[in-house]
Amino acid sequence: MIRAILIALTIAGTAASAETLRLAATTSFNNSGLSDVLLPAIAQDTGLDVQLLVVGTGQAIWLGQSGDVDAILVHSKSAELAFVAAGYGSHRREIMYNDFVVIGPSGDPAQVRAATSAIEALQSIASAQATFVSRGDDSGTHRKEMALWAAADHEPADFAAWYREVGAGMGASLNSASAMNAYILADRASWLNFGNKGDLSLLFAGDPALFNQYSYLPVNPERHAHVKAQAAQALENWLVSPRAERIINGYEIGGEALFVFNARP
Repeated sequence: MIRAILIALTIAGTAASAETLRLAATTSFNNSGLSDVLLPAIAQDTGLDVQLLVVGTGQAIWLGQSGDVDAILVHSKSAELAFVAAGYGSHRREIMYNDFVVIGPSGDPAQVRAATSAIEALQSIASAQATFVSRGDDSGTHRKEMALWAAADHEPADFAAWYREVGAGMGASLNSASAMNAYILADRASWLNFGNKGDLSLLFAGDPALFNQYSYLPVNPERHAHVKAQAAQALENWLVSPRAERIINGYEIGGEALFVFNARP
């Protein structure tokens, strides 16, 4: 059974007339806190009552394939392209991006700070057999991690007890890493909004391989006739609007922006 956090936002005075749209979105998007800013603005401007099903990218795609949501907001390009190619999504629209970062103990026993690439950072962790927390949940973050391990010529299935798969969302996985004082791959937005950092620090960032694009994909009404295609289009129109751009680019924590809007008209 899909485990999801259902977030229902209803603006006072519009509940009776608002149209509900079900959007499967990643835990990293929700953990960033941006959804708390966007959803009220969407409701105010469009009248849409957006209900978020907060899951990993793999689960979000499964919900879209099953027709259980009207649209998805995810961050795994290859999976998104396959979703559209198979006819489950009508199209893919890029909305915003940030980046992945390597988090770990401030003492940095694996010397990740000295790495010149994300691959070298993971190789250093593997060589030191330093405790590493993996989301292990088929999310966009987990898929990125797996791709990086493959590029580093490592197979996590062969790792010993220092590699810990927790099967959880970004916030819960960061909590596990904090409790274990472990390394972890996270998206920058979730890290900045994370309140239980403990002795963890951001140790490595800036490699182009860590680019993290978020895209919006409406579920194809030709595959699932019951989906709310017009409402999904209305939400897309808002997400690529100047108002969305101002909110997304203006969302900061501690003076640091969490996302960059890059939707094309």
